[in-house]
Amino acid sequence: MKSSSIKYQIIFICACFISCSDFLDMDPTDTYTDDSFWKTSSQAIDAINACYRALNENDLFGSDQAPIFHYENLTPNSYHKDNNQEIATYARGAHTSTTLGMNVVTWRGCYRGIGRCNNVIDKVPAIEMDGTLKNRVIGEAKFLRAYYYWTLNAMFGGVPLVLTSPNMGEHGNLPRSTHAEVVTQIIKDLDEAVPVLETEYVAAQDGRATKGAALTLKARVLLQNHDYAGTVTACEDVFALNRYELFSDYNGIFRQASIGNSEVIFDVRWLYPTYSHGYDILHGQYQTQTPVQGLIDAYQMTDGKSIHESALYDPDKPFENRDPRLAGTVAWIGKPWRGAVALATQFFTTGYTFVKFTEYSVATTEAALTGSNNPYVVLRYADVLMMYAEALNEQLSAPSDAVYKAVNDVRGRESVKMPPLPAGLTKEDMREAIRLERRIEFAGEGYYYHDIRRWGIVQDVMNDAYVYKSNLAPDAGIDGGSVGGQRKFNADRDYLFPIPYTEMDLNPALFQNPGYK
Repeated sequence: MKSSSIKYQIIFICACFISCSDFLDMDPTDTYTDDSFWKTSSQAIDAINACYRALNENDLFGSDQAPIFHYENLTPNSYHKDNNQEIATYARGAHTSTTLGMNVVTWRGCYRGIGRCNNVIDKVPAIEMDGTLKNRVIGEAKFLRAYYYWTLNAMFGGVPLVLTSPNMGEHGNLPRSTHAEVVTQIIKDLDEAVPVLETEYVAAQDGRATKGAALTLKARVLLQNHDYAGTVTACEDVFALNRYELFSDYNGIFRQASIGNSEVIFDVRWLYPTYSHGYDILHGQYQTQTPVQGLIDAYQMTDGKSIHESALYDPDKPFENRDPRLAGTVAWIGKPWRGAVALATQFFTTGYTFVKFTEYSVATTEAALTGSNNPYVVLRYADVLMMYAEALNEQLSAPSDAVYKAVNDVRGRESVKMPPLPAGLTKEDMREAIRLERRIEFAGEGYYYHDIRRWGIVQDVMNDAYVYKSNLAPDAGIDGGSVGGQRKFNADRDYLFPIPYTEMDLNPALFQNPGYK
């Protein structure tokens, strides 16, 4: 008899746990049966660490083809040349109800994590252990469950709500809950997590979910659902923690040397060489996720004007006098890179590569090429400021000083120092300024996928758009022409991904999203 992924893929948590130190040490040391587990506080820690460990799996953050990078390839910012997980098929709008790619790995990876979290939430309460630690562990599981459901809900709309430990008889035939019902559960989990999570952990425990992480995720969920008042309140609760501030070095936010810096609210951690990822390979050798010319052209000049308006722009020297975040995000032909100058033969897809989440631009060791452990920053303080500005601006008839300050703080960090926005902007002007600022600030991080859907503009920025490459090296075949074909987006269908048909075959209670045949 076949079994659905919701039933089985996370069931092994009942039999096998990764023994970890309090710093999320991921080295396996033993196995357990369900009867012998759930006895001690150390086993409770092992179990919650396994909930985090689901993030490191290949289905979510754990490989050079991690779906988190593919979100960016579904925007006007970047391009994937190899169609891994059918990402180019999705970007061209050529997917159907039988396309299996990002949809199936995301479904599988998130329900794996949800099952592990459900076990912690159900079974840790019976363990005799310190009450504060017990509550914290359960709170971390609720934060992580909320994150997994947020990811599913954002991609698919409503999904089956599994809220108890894996049960083959009950969970294999659950119908889809509505989008609103899933949002309600996410907010409930986060509200219950906030009071029991720590504001800040000591170094040995750093990397775990905090109050700030739960509040920031809450703000993100509320903003995506256009609850502007709730978003403002959640952001103000983050501010009240007095825990976070913008990190001075923009590119340094994403580097191993500054792990856990003042801007990071939640990140996915690694333990090289036992657990590592291939982000350096992705952005360097393989060139499978590359920025496109449209993103480069969106960066302003240092006078705060566009390349079309500024007297500072020189098409023969297009990277001079640009917003410093361009150099902190992208490498181009002729830029210093890995101790030399980048060649067209290295940037062979579009003429560019991303330099966030990687040491590739500076590292020279073989280890840095085959595996690395830069954290993936999931939530950071700049996003809190920008969510606050967006939500507050949408509530007002004209932008307030608080809206200006939030945006200008992001633009004015020490390593960026872009000029403040001009005074006197209308609400509509500020809306457009915030949208551009988000595109630039978070380029390559997967945020823009959710942004353009929240704003309802995907059909405007993706339809009939071609992927253009650099024109810096025509002799090497990088001549500014189109690469990868035309983007397409069906607004009546593509705001949601198709439910994997393999899951529908296994669970007759599931139904497909509208428009998929």
